[in-house]
Amino acid sequence: MTVPRNTTPRKVFGRLSLPERNFVAEALRTETVGGVLLLVAAVSALIWANVPGLHHSYESVSHFHLGPEALGLHLSVAHWAADGLLAIFFFVAGIELKRELVAGDLKDPRAAALPVVAALCGMAVPALVYTLTSLTGGGSLGGWAVPTATDIAFALAVLAVIGTSLPSALRAFLLTLAVVDDLFAILIIAVFFTSTIDFVALGGAAVGLLAFWLLLRGGVHGWYLYVPLALVIWALMYNSGVHATIAGVAMGLMLRCTTREGEEHSPGERIEHLVRPLSAGLAVPLFALFSAGVALSGDALGDVFGKPETLGVVLGLVVGKAVGIFGGTWLTARFTRASLSEDLAWADVFAVAALAGIGFTVSLLIGELAFDGDAVLTDEVKASVLVGSLIAATLATVLLKLRNAEYRRMWEAEERDDDLDGIPDVYEEDDPAYHLRMAEIYDGKAAEHRRRAEEIVRGSDREEARENPRGQAGKESDTRHGLAEVTGGTGEEDDRPA
Repeated sequence: MTVPRNTTPRKVFGRLSLPERNFVAEALRTETVGGVLLLVAAVSALIWANVPGLHHSYESVSHFHLGPEALGLHLSVAHWAADGLLAIFFFVAGIELKRELVAGDLKDPRAAALPVVAALCGMAVPALVYTLTSLTGGGSLGGWAVPTATDIAFALAVLAVIGTSLPSALRAFLLTLAVVDDLFAILIIAVFFTSTIDFVALGGAAVGLLAFWLLLRGGVHGWYLYVPLALVIWALMYNSGVHATIAGVAMGLMLRCTTREGEEHSPGERIEHLVRPLSAGLAVPLFALFSAGVALSGDALGDVFGKPETLGVVLGLVVGKAVGIFGGTWLTARFTRASLSEDLAWADVFAVAALAGIGFTVSLLIGELAFDGDAVLTDEVKASVLVGSLIAATLATVLLKLRNAEYRRMWEAEERDDDLDGIPDVYEEDDPAYHLRMAEIYDGKAAEHRRRAEEIVRGSDREEARENPRGQAGKESDTRHGLAEVTGGTGEEDDRPA
């Protein structure tokens, strides 16, 4: 007997499951707050670096060195922010990736295809745009990876500022897209920006990671063991020549992100819940404070559009990201015969793709690595990242605002909880208990309305009695008679009132 195949088309950006929705909401809430702090830090850096009386102090603080020189860790403040604090950011990214792979959207190959293909296209097309622009203008190809990264915190901060009620499915897509994007950005940093390797230090880091994994596998608890070990692993990874943030990713991927019997949350989720505020609220804003402080003048902004390297970054972020992500999403839906959710239009997907053109944190980091040794070009590339991200944010804001009323209607439908049980009603439509609770609520409301109607009628009768005492007894009889008819319905055979 042949089992009929399920021909129901899969929905693109359909409703999330309730656990996934709750996880995404919590993650995005923290990232949004961190994104606002990131915006504040970036603006503060620009002011600090461009006000004549403050510029010198910004340079002095950024280049102030501290740390044990004997251990190869006598670094500048800006260097500590890029290599040290960002390791926390990538640690959280590693946990997010692990969770997506074992319990999230990336667990199902069919569901994973969309964000993975969209992320890959969203990195390949910007790199291609940069390469073509640079080749045409005779510039350096070294910055091809700069416009490939998406900054999820910055993107969510823009959403918070413009107040759009973007549906949770699109927000989840943006989050998953950024997780995959971070993974490939990490691979790019590890493969293309590692020039020399100290194999002794790298071997020591590998031994440390093995010890970290064995402690986790043995169920050993205690931050006083893991934090010092993590610092040793990070220091060895830094001295090996491989970018130190790789250590953060590796440790994040080792955490268990599935629950066992008796566990409400996995160890990965618990640690992510503790570390994410530190990453979003401190590590990334401080990195932005000491990386975004580039001198901006009329000539400098003119150079952004006048040099092939900087123009390639801007076009890569604004054009490459939008075209790549939208094209990858459309092609995936087209060849998997998936259909777009009824409430959304392809214009919504393009708006989110444009929003992903905000490439701040990792783009700034790759810009520093790509043009290391050329301070002038590094600052110009940083300025182009800021300009490109600003243009992408403005374009996405305009596109999202055009549909904000529709987003608000969808958001309200997703959040509606008439029975006040803490679970949105759309997730309980197939639960008989939900409908029984709603029946009780409506019965109570109907009884209240009947009571209020009787009070209004009695109040009206008393007012009329004061104005016209005569014949009021008959009037009250008729009124009571009418209420009895409304309340009790009709009689049986002779159609008399009940």
